[in-house]
Amino acid sequence: MAFFGKYLEVVPNARLVWTNEETEDGAVTTVTFEEKEGKTRLVMRELYPSKEALDVAIEGMDEAMPETFEQLDNFLMARGAGAEGS
Repeated sequence: MAFFGKYLEVVPNARLVWTNEETEDGAVTTVTFEEKEGKTRLVMRELYPSKEALDVAIEGMDEAMPETFEQLDNFLMARGAGAEGS
C-alpha cells in the first residue's frame, strides 16, 4: 500500500510528525523515541479529524500495524540495530 503525506516535524533520534494524505480524513501521526535503561521506547500516536475517520482507520489496523513494525524492525536490523538491541 502506498502512503502519501509530508513531514511536519523531524527531530533526529527523538520525534517525527507526518501527515497521512491517502484520504481526506487522514491522520497526523506522531512518533517519539525515548531511551530508557539502554533500550529505545517507541510511542506512536495518530490524531484523526473525526470519530468517523478513526472508525474507518481501525478496520485496517489489524493487518497494517504488524506489517509497519515488521518493516521498521527489518530496517533497524539492516542498520545493525535490531529490536533486541534497540
